Amino acid sequence: MSVLTYLQRIGQALMVPVAALPAAAILMGIGYWIDPNGWGGESQLAAFLIKSGAAIIDNMAILFAVGVAFGMSKDKHGSAALSGLVGFLVVTTLLSPGAVAQLQNIPADQVSAAFGKINNQFIGILVGVISAELYNRFHHIELPAALAFFSGKRLVPIVTSLVMIIVSFILMYLWPVIFNGLVSFGKSITDIGPTGAGIYGFLNRLLIPVGLHHALNSVFWFNVAGINDIPNFLGGAQSLANGTAIVGVTGMYQAGFFPVMMFGLPAAGLAIYHSAAPAKKAQVASLMIAASLASFFTGVTEPLEFAFMFVAPLLYVIHALLTGISVFIAASMQWMAGFGFSAGFVDMVLSSQNPLAKDWYMLILQGLAFGVIYYVVFRAAIKAFNLKTPGREDDDAGSNVDLQHNSTREEKAANFIVALGGKENLQTIDACITRLRLVLVDRNKIDEEKLKVLGSKGNVKLGDNALQVILGPEAELIADAMKKQ
Repeated sequence: MSVLTYLQRIGQALMVPVAALPAAAILMGIGYWIDPNGWGGESQLAAFLIKSGAAIIDNMAILFAVGVAFGMSKDKHGSAALSGLVGFLVVTTLLSPGAVAQLQNIPADQVSAAFGKINNQFIGILVGVISAELYNRFHHIELPAALAFFSGKRLVPIVTSLVMIIVSFILMYLWPVIFNGLVSFGKSITDIGPTGAGIYGFLNRLLIPVGLHHALNSVFWFNVAGINDIPNFLGGAQSLANGTAIVGVTGMYQAGFFPVMMFGLPAAGLAIYHSAAPAKKAQVASLMIAASLASFFTGVTEPLEFAFMFVAPLLYVIHALLTGISVFIAASMQWMAGFGFSAGFVDMVLSSQNPLAKDWYMLILQGLAFGVIYYVVFRAAIKAFNLKTPGREDDDAGSNVDLQHNSTREEKAANFIVALGGKENLQTIDACITRLRLVLVDRNKIDEEKLKVLGSKGNVKLGDNALQVILGPEAELIADAMKKQ
């Protein structure tokens, strides 16, 4: 397996714990709506909701350990998640400041400050990856009859606990170096302020085709390099009280996405529709309307982005540049809003009463301006370079908007299996929010035209045998149906 493919697996697994964030955003958002001034101090119900959401935010590190272990396990079994939990508890206990002082036989005040921050998402991800690999290696092991009860999946937490003792010993000397390096990186990015935010926004979009944006996001959105933008923002009053948030600064790696996802991309969809051939406009309209609504309300942009990402790469580079500019502008002007899932209308409403939200309504005005920019630039580029966006393909290539709406999910899954070269050609089947993630025996056996007819908005080929099929929100349901067959 190539390094790129392995990093993709980690990025995909990161979405398991991140899926818990919308629950925190909803609970805390409603709490701040109920008590926008006291932030829970003047309403028991608001306090109850805010504290409930904080229970998720404050424990993101352990959620990463459990979620990544589960997400990277071959069969998504609960024993892998349990192993992640066991591993995390062993590492964070052995590397707590008091334990380190005792193990190194030094006074507590001489213990590196890094061990005071051992409970963080970076350690959670590291433990999750190791735990998943141990699960994949040992969950089939059979022990002698006398120890048969501990065979197979029951063996994995035991092995994990032993391995994590060794990992803890290594980290006792390595973690201060890693911690200082991560903090230095985070500080170097935050020191350049809005410019750093803009660079991140550009790279965030640019990495989507290969699925590595999740790994990049973890650096800026969570406590991997000391930035921790999403938890600090959602923490609201608690973050302000703890000194981990600054009004007008916290949220800079989130706010600038709202104008793009709510207005820019839907306007790009309109430009693509207006550029389509008259005979194909009805088909393109159905695709663009559904994708634009998803982008506006929920911030799920991949169905729209993959409609032009591969057929018109120039447009996608323009989109990435405009996203970086949008994030830079919002950060420079200190127009702040945050999200628990993505930068759509729902998250904007929920975050608007957060004490860290600042002039959030200006993001709407910025969005309207970016909508005009996206429409004009996309329409001009499509015409000037004769780009083959949906509705402008050659007559024999228009099937990518001809979805099989009348097929049942089971029938569609069966057709996908055939288009991917048959059951014997599928090594692994997995999915994230919008894409099938597959490892094939022979990638040359796939029928790309049939995949388009079935609804693929693009196929990403990685390494020698990895393939991603971009479907949209139905990807996980199709993957489950394929596994059953």
